[in-house]
Amino acid sequence: MYNSDGLITISQMRPRDLEHLVRTGEGKFLEFKRTTPEAGKIAREISAFANTRGGTILIGVNDDLSISGVQGYFEEEYLLRKAAREICLPAVSIDIELVHYDELDVLVIRVPESKAKPVYTVTKKEKHVFIRRGDESVLATETMVEVLKSETSGEGVTFEYGEREQKLFRYLNEYGEITIEKFSHLVSVSGKNSTQILVNLVSAGILRHSIRDSIDYFSFSERNQ
Repeated sequence: MYNSDGLITISQMRPRDLEHLVRTGEGKFLEFKRTTPEAGKIAREISAFANTRGGTILIGVNDDLSISGVQGYFEEEYLLRKAAREICLPAVSIDIELVHYDELDVLVIRVPESKAKPVYTVTKKEKHVFIRRGDESVLATETMVEVLKSETSGEGVTFEYGEREQKLFRYLNEYGEITIEKFSHLVSVSGKNSTQILVNLVSAGILRHSIRDSIDYFSFSERNQ
């Protein structure tokens, strides 16, 4: 029918494969929608997956894991393409597949991880960055945006293992994690400079970044624990 450059293909997924996927429930890599919402809203889900590690959106599946199917997939496909091409910046190249489930049709949208992060959602009034956290697409903090930029900048990451880094590592060895505000106070530098130091260490694979209650936390990456 359609291809990844513009149209819909018939999925190789079998009905029982679809059932198994649905039973896993929503999570970091999977989102359910009964129908495609307006383009601006579905763009949030697409961009969040693109900014994280990619993922799959099922259209025609309810939150209670029941499969209701889509009524007319041409309108759904139009909204999805509009979201991925016109609202996501840079555009995201999604694949849309159609799964036949008994007498119902379900759309499977494959969203790849972007090679040009961050992917913004851009409307006339707003410009935001979303990321995937658990089973939700949430706004990225300013620090997370900097981390995303550093992931795909193509520039080598350099940092000096100086007194600030020594204090940071001693603190992490004792307490496990640190916020930007705490690090700024610990080494007596501005919040902006503290952020840059921490982001560089994340990009170098030494630290990992997480968000809780809209606060950025940094801890040793698994390979450095």
